[in-house]
Amino acid sequence: MGLWKLRFTILGTLAVIISLSTLFFTVLLWWVGIDLLFLPLFVIIFNIVQWLIAPYLIDAIYHVREVSRSEEPALHDMVERLSSESGIKKPRVMIAQIPIPNAFAYSSPVAGSRVAITSGLRDALDDEEVEAVVGHELGHLKHRDVQVMMFVSILPAIFYYIYLTTFYSSLMRSRDDRGSGAAVIVGIASLVMYLILFLFTMHLSRLREYFADRHSVSVVDDGGRKLSEGLAKIVNYTHKMKRSRRDVSSHSSFKALFISDPDTVEADSAAITRAVGYRIDDRRLVEEQLSRKITGLDRLHELFSTHPNIVKRLRALQKLD
Repeated sequence: MGLWKLRFTILGTLAVIISLSTLFFTVLLWWVGIDLLFLPLFVIIFNIVQWLIAPYLIDAIYHVREVSRSEEPALHDMVERLSSESGIKKPRVMIAQIPIPNAFAYSSPVAGSRVAITSGLRDALDDEEVEAVVGHELGHLKHRDVQVMMFVSILPAIFYYIYLTTFYSSLMRSRDDRGSGAAVIVGIASLVMYLILFLFTMHLSRLREYFADRHSVSVVDDGGRKLSEGLAKIVNYTHKMKRSRRDVSSHSSFKALFISDPDTVEADSAAITRAVGYRIDDRRLVEEQLSRKITGLDRLHELFSTHPNIVKRLRALQKLD
C-alpha cells in the first residue's frame, strides 16, 4: 500500500468512526430528549481524563520503570539517534519487567512521551532487531497514534455501556411498561453500533501498525530485514511461552500499544511454521512468506485483531525494503 493511499485510508477510517458515533448519539439523545450539548462535553471530559492518567496505569500494570543513561547507555544512544532521525523529541526510556517480548510507546501532557521495551524483548532479539522495534515505536509517537487510538477506542465502549445499561433497565421494568420496549430497541441498536465501530477501530489499529512499520524502515538502516526478523522472533518466542503454559494473556490489557498482539501468536506462529518451520533467523523467512496464500480463516481472524496478519505484515515490509 502506497504512503498517500495509507494516509487517506487511515483518515477515512477515522472519519467513518467519528461520523457514525456522532450520528447515532445525535439521534439517540434527540429521541430521549437530552440536550445535544451533553455529547461533546461527555466525550471530551472522558477522553482528557483517560489520556492524562493512562501512562500511570500502564506503568503500574506492566511494572515499568525509567532507566538512566548510566544503566542503559546503548539503549539511550539508540533512542536518541532514532528520535533525531524521526524529527521528534527524545522520549523517556523505560523498561517493563514482563517476560513476553514486546515494546510500546505511550504519552500524555502530564507524563510526557515514553518508549518502553520489555525484559523479554532483550532476551529474544538481537540489538539490531531491537533497534528496528524502537524505530517502529517512535513512529507511533511521531504520528500521535497513542492519542488517536485512545480517543477512537472509547467510542465503541460507550455504546457497549449504553447497551448494558438499557438491557438491565429493561429487565427491571414490567413487560407491559412501554419504556421497557424502548429500552430494548435502544439496547439492540447500541450493540449493533458497538460491533460496527469495534470492527472499524480494529481496522484503524492495523493501519497504524503498517504506518509505524514504514517509519521504522525509513529511519533504520536495513530496517525492513531487521524488523521482519524481529517480528518473527517475537511471535515465535511468545508462542513458545504459551506452549509452556506461562501466563501471556494477563499482559494483554493494553495490547493495542504493543508492536505485536500476544493474543494472536497461535495463528501467527502457525503461519510462520507452515512457511519455513522454525528457522526464524534467516533471510529466507521473509522470502518464503511471500509465496504463502492467506486463507479465509486468516482474514476472518484478522478482522478482530489490533495487529495485521503476520504474513501480510512481513510482505508489506519486504516491499518497503
